[in-house]
Amino acid sequence: MLVEAQNTKKVLLVPPQLKDDGDFAGNAYVDIRGWGYAEFLLAVGTTDVAAGDAIGSTAEGTAPVIEECDTYDGAYTEISGAVLANAIQHNEDDKLFQIDVNLMDKTHKRYMRIKAPHSAAGAVNGSNLCAICILSKPEKGPESATERGLAEHIIA
Repeated sequence: MLVEAQNTKKVLLVPPQLKDDGDFAGNAYVDIRGWGYAEFLLAVGTTDVAAGDAIGSTAEGTAPVIEECDTYDGAYTEISGAVLANAIQHNEDDKLFQIDVNLMDKTHKRYMRIKAPHSAAGAVNGSNLCAICILSKPEKGPESATERGLAEHIIA
């Protein structure tokens, strides 16, 4: 029997990394077909306070936003309302930020991602970021670690 937390899938969108002045590498998409809810979690590590680093979409002055597309490699468009209030600022290090998308309320396109996560130019240190998507409320529950998006899953 699965508990609710096990009835999810995790997708690594932006692998943990340090970036100074440019787009974070490896921005992946998530296939939302068969899921009812998507949580986009941005985990921010140390940022370069002295240099005024910030993390945003496309440029450091724009807030991170979720976008969608019918094909994984097509032209993505922003989802209305799926945007943080502001870019993540240099003094907001070691914090979590989340954007939730209800997939059951309206029709969404099959693929979603964070729009071009970008770090401002810092003196030396730059910004650390990792982003994952947690899918929940599946039509059919995942039955293995792989189906949950995990390399290994221990249930104690």
